Amino acid sequence: MNRQQQMLDEISMDAELTAEMTGRSAFSPDTMEAMASVPRNQFVPEELLAQAYYNIPLPIGHGQTISQPYMVALMTDLLDPKPEYNCLEVGTGSGYQAAVLSRLVKKVYSVEINPVLHLQAKARLERLNFNNIDCILGGEKLGFIEHAPYDGILVTAAADQIPPALIDQLTNGGRMLIPVGPQHLGQTLYLVDKNKQGKVNKKPLLAVRFVPLLPVKESSGREPG
Repeated sequence: MNRQQQMLDEISMDAELTAEMTGRSAFSPDTMEAMASVPRNQFVPEELLAQAYYNIPLPIGHGQTISQPYMVALMTDLLDPKPEYNCLEVGTGSGYQAAVLSRLVKKVYSVEINPVLHLQAKARLERLNFNNIDCILGGEKLGFIEHAPYDGILVTAAADQIPPALIDQLTNGGRMLIPVGPQHLGQTLYLVDKNKQGKVNKKPLLAVRFVPLLPVKESSGREPG
């Protein structure tokens, strides 16, 4: 068995183990196919190539990480992506999560606040022909309001609270996955559903560990809540 297939098998096992918390005992064939189609070895530092297909997060420099493959698959699957979706990712990092999601949706807008990581990810995704991803260098505003609203939003860094600015950028009927909580006290992955009438439901799923979301001004002009 090659290392990539072993990674996929471990993702499936983790899905079964966490099913009681996530509601997903198995991820969709489309999600697993997307995971299989993206070469994770292209998204990790050269010195960590031997660990590229381990089911663990890995450092990518600048205090950031490439997420555990299981977590990428979980967040992708829980978004319930559809081919016509326009999605937002907050925290490009290496570009791996954006690459996986791009296999399942029409367009991904991915925002990164670190200029070095932004340029590296942009060049990497262009080289690998992920043509439906727009990499955006983040500024003072959270998210990317210029192309809102989005059918789905993935946040790959932990916020202290669920930011209203991102809920505002979610279309009615859309959903968001976001880790919430400080590193030292523990974090929880939340599924945020916004129904067709604009009512928001926030559901805690399971304990996670992400790097912190760097503070920016709220694009809605409101404080996080």
